[in-house]
Amino acid sequence: MTARVDLFTHPLGAKVLKHINSAGKAVSDSGLPAATQELVKIRASQVNGCGFCTDMHTKDAAAAGETSLRLNLVAVWREATVFTEAERAALELTEQGTRIADAAGGVTDEAWANAAKHYDEDQLVALMSLIAIINAYNRINVINQQPAGDYRPGQFG
Repeated sequence: MTARVDLFTHPLGAKVLKHINSAGKAVSDSGLPAATQELVKIRASQVNGCGFCTDMHTKDAAAAGETSLRLNLVAVWREATVFTEAERAALELTEQGTRIADAAGGVTDEAWANAAKHYDEDQLVALMSLIAIINAYNRINVINQQPAGDYRPGQFG
């Protein structure tokens, strides 16, 4: 499989990615825990079927010290006992924020209230923004058929 367009060298593609990366940098520099950020990116990417982002973020998380047990259980986080209550709240918000078209009314008040129990307002803004950013990346990569498997941790950082 090859990408339909090389977005990294295409002038407009590179410009768009640069701006999305800038938004991502604002989130990565926020007070939202780094492990939570990776779990959110992995789960949204799984839901969206984005192999490129799933490959990237599982490898980056592992390189940052995340365990293979937790990485292997992200897709079934509801049944797994290895995630904190805060991480579970973030994963629920991620799923609901990613599956907007599937959920009548979008993100439920219950999911928001549960996340708000664990994260302050700045962290909630970071979490919302991260969910939007990874969904944008997922859509670009899925539409472009960006191949997965060759990513090296830290390759773009």
